[in-house]
Amino acid sequence: MKQRLHKILAASGIASLRKSEQLIAEGRIQINGQTAKIGDSADQDIDVIIADGNRVSIQQKRYILLNKPTGYVTTVSDPHGRPTVIDLIDVRERVYPIGRLDVDTEGLLLLTNDGEFAQKMAHPSFEIEKTYRAELSRPLTEECEALLARGVKLDDGPTGPALIEVISARRRRVD
Repeated sequence: MKQRLHKILAASGIASLRKSEQLIAEGRIQINGQTAKIGDSADQDIDVIIADGNRVSIQQKRYILLNKPTGYVTTVSDPHGRPTVIDLIDVRERVYPIGRLDVDTEGLLLLTNDGEFAQKMAHPSFEIEKTYRAELSRPLTEECEALLARGVKLDDGPTGPALIEVISARRRRVD
Protein backbone atom coordinates (compact mmCIF):
# COMPACT_ATOMS: atom_id res chain seq x y z
CA MET A 1 0.00 0.00 0.00
CA LYS A 2 1.39 3.40 -0.99
CA GLN A 3 2.15 5.89 1.75
CA ARG A 4 3.74 9.31 1.83
CA LEU A 5 7.50 8.86 1.90
CA HIS A 6 8.15 11.01 4.98
CA LYS A 7 5.68 8.85 6.96
CA ILE A 8 7.48 5.67 5.85
CA LEU A 9 10.81 7.13 6.95
CA ALA A 10 9.41 8.17 10.34
CA ALA A 11 7.76 4.77 10.87
CA SER A 12 11.05 3.07 10.00
CA GLY A 13 12.88 4.99 12.71
CA ILE A 14 15.06 6.90 10.24
CA ALA A 15 13.99 10.32 11.50
CA SER A 16 11.04 12.33 12.76
CA LEU A 17 8.40 13.47 10.27
CA ARG A 18 9.96 16.94 10.00
CA LYS A 19 13.51 15.60 9.73
CA SER A 20 12.33 13.06 7.12
CA GLU A 21 11.02 15.90 4.95
CA GLN A 22 14.38 17.63 5.34
CA LEU A 23 16.24 14.46 4.24
CA ILE A 24 14.00 14.26 1.16
CA ALA A 25 14.52 17.96 0.35
CA GLU A 26 18.30 17.49 0.66
CA GLY A 27 18.20 14.69 -1.94
CA ARG A 28 19.37 12.03 0.53
CA ILE A 29 16.47 9.64 -0.16
CA GLN A 30 15.94 7.47 -3.24
CA ILE A 31 12.99 5.39 -4.43
CA ASN A 32 13.94 2.65 -6.90
CA GLY A 33 17.18 4.45 -7.77
CA GLN A 34 15.55 7.85 -8.35
CA THR A 35 16.07 10.82 -6.04
CA ALA A 36 12.86 11.37 -4.10
CA LYS A 37 10.99 14.66 -3.96
CA ILE A 38 8.78 16.19 -1.28
CA GLY A 39 5.29 14.72 -1.65
CA ASP A 40 6.44 11.40 -3.14
CA SER A 41 4.72 8.18 -2.09
CA ALA A 42 6.03 4.63 -2.03
CA ASP A 43 4.98 1.08 -1.20
CA GLN A 44 7.45 -0.53 1.21
CA ASP A 45 6.44 -4.00 0.03
CA ILE A 46 7.35 -3.21 -3.60
CA ASP A 47 9.64 -0.16 -3.78
CA VAL A 48 13.30 -0.04 -2.75
CA ILE A 49 13.83 2.98 -0.51
CA ILE A 50 17.38 4.12 0.23
CA ALA A 51 18.32 6.69 2.91
CA ASP A 52 21.93 7.92 2.87
CA GLY A 53 23.00 4.78 1.00
CA ASN A 54 21.24 2.34 3.34
CA ARG A 55 18.09 0.41 2.51
CA VAL A 56 15.10 1.41 4.62
CA SER A 57 13.41 -1.54 6.26
CA ILE A 58 10.34 -1.87 8.38
CA GLN A 59 11.32 -1.86 12.04
CA GLN A 60 9.42 -3.38 14.87
CA LYS A 61 8.14 -0.50 16.93
CA ARG A 62 9.93 -0.12 20.23
CA TYR A 63 8.71 1.69 23.35
CA ILE A 64 10.97 2.05 26.37
CA LEU A 65 10.10 3.50 29.78
CA LEU A 66 13.23 4.79 31.46
CA ASN A 67 13.63 6.04 35.02
CA LYS A 68 16.11 8.79 34.10
CA PRO A 69 18.60 9.56 36.84
CA THR A 70 20.12 13.01 37.33
CA GLY A 71 23.30 13.76 35.39
CA TYR A 72 22.07 12.55 31.98
CA VAL A 73 21.07 14.79 29.08
CA THR A 74 17.73 13.94 27.44
CA THR A 75 19.01 13.68 23.89
CA VAL A 76 20.43 11.10 21.48
CA SER A 77 23.89 12.70 21.37
CA ASP A 78 25.45 15.68 23.11
CA PRO A 79 27.97 18.00 21.41
CA HIS A 80 29.54 18.70 24.81
CA GLY A 81 30.24 15.01 25.47
CA ARG A 82 27.94 14.72 28.47
CA PRO A 83 26.29 11.33 29.15
CA THR A 84 22.91 10.92 27.44
CA VAL A 85 19.84 8.82 28.18
CA ILE A 86 20.83 6.61 25.21
CA ASP A 87 23.91 5.56 27.24
CA LEU A 88 21.53 3.99 29.78
CA ILE A 89 19.83 1.56 27.40
CA ASP A 90 21.02 -1.37 25.32
CA VAL A 91 19.01 -1.52 22.08
CA ARG A 92 20.04 -1.93 18.45
CA GLU A 93 17.25 0.19 16.99
CA ARG A 94 17.54 3.95 16.74
CA VAL A 95 15.30 5.24 19.52
CA TYR A 96 14.91 8.76 20.77
CA PRO A 97 13.30 10.43 23.78
CA ILE A 98 9.81 11.91 23.68
CA GLY A 99 10.00 15.23 25.48
CA ARG A 100 12.77 16.31 27.83
CA LEU A 101 13.82 16.26 31.43
CA ASP A 102 16.57 18.65 32.54
CA VAL A 103 19.99 17.17 33.26
CA ASP A 104 19.43 17.78 37.00
CA THR A 105 15.97 16.16 36.93
CA GLU A 106 15.11 12.52 37.50
CA GLY A 107 11.91 10.85 36.42
CA LEU A 108 10.02 8.71 33.95
CA LEU A 109 10.98 9.22 30.31
CA LEU A 110 9.55 7.51 27.23
CA LEU A 111 11.81 6.58 24.29
CA THR A 112 10.66 5.11 20.98
CA ASN A 113 11.42 4.55 17.31
CA ASP A 114 7.75 5.20 16.43
CA GLY A 115 7.78 8.67 14.87
CA GLU A 116 4.01 8.99 14.55
CA PHE A 117 3.47 8.05 18.20
CA ALA A 118 6.22 10.45 19.30
CA GLN A 119 4.60 13.27 17.33
CA LYS A 120 1.21 12.63 18.94
CA MET A 121 2.71 12.51 22.43
CA ALA A 122 4.94 15.58 22.14
CA HIS A 123 3.27 18.08 19.79
CA PRO A 124 1.27 20.74 21.68
CA SER A 125 -1.65 20.49 19.23
CA PHE A 126 -2.51 17.05 20.66
CA GLU A 127 -2.79 18.57 24.17
CA ILE A 128 -1.30 15.62 26.06
CA GLU A 129 -1.04 16.67 29.71
CA LYS A 130 2.19 16.08 31.57
CA THR A 131 2.49 15.67 35.33
CA TYR A 132 5.59 16.56 37.33
CA ARG A 133 6.22 15.90 41.00
CA ALA A 134 8.76 18.37 42.35
CA GLU A 135 10.64 18.38 45.62
CA LEU A 136 11.59 21.96 46.40
CA SER A 137 14.68 23.24 48.21
CA ARG A 138 12.52 25.95 49.80
CA PRO A 139 8.78 26.64 50.05
CA LEU A 140 7.04 27.89 46.90
CA THR A 141 5.82 31.44 47.33
CA GLU A 142 2.26 32.41 46.46
CA GLU A 143 3.71 34.75 43.81
CA CYS A 144 5.62 31.90 42.11
CA GLU A 145 2.61 29.62 42.34
CA ALA A 146 0.43 32.30 40.67
CA LEU A 147 3.03 32.75 37.93
CA LEU A 148 3.05 29.00 37.19
CA ALA A 149 -0.75 28.98 37.17
CA ARG A 150 -0.72 31.64 34.41
CA GLY A 151 2.09 30.06 32.37
CA VAL A 152 5.75 30.97 32.09
CA LYS A 153 7.73 32.32 29.13
CA LEU A 154 10.74 30.09 28.36
CA ASP A 155 13.46 30.41 25.71
CA ASP A 156 11.64 27.94 23.43
CA GLY A 157 8.18 29.46 23.97
CA PRO A 158 5.53 29.85 26.65
CA THR A 159 4.29 27.04 28.87
CA GLY A 160 0.62 26.42 29.38
CA PRO A 161 -1.03 27.25 32.68
CA ALA A 162 -0.12 24.75 35.40
CA LEU A 163 -2.40 23.19 37.98
CA ILE A 164 -0.49 22.90 41.24
CA GLU A 165 -1.37 20.49 44.04
CA VAL A 166 0.37 20.79 47.40
CA ILE A 167 1.57 17.38 48.58
CA SER A 168 3.55 18.64 51.58
CA ALA A 169 5.44 21.77 52.64
CA ARG A 170 8.21 21.05 50.13
CA ARG A 171 6.43 18.88 47.57
CA ARG A 172 4.12 19.94 44.76
CA ARG A 173 2.38 18.12 41.94
CA VAL A 174 2.28 20.15 38.71
CA ASP A 175 -0.10 19.25 35.87
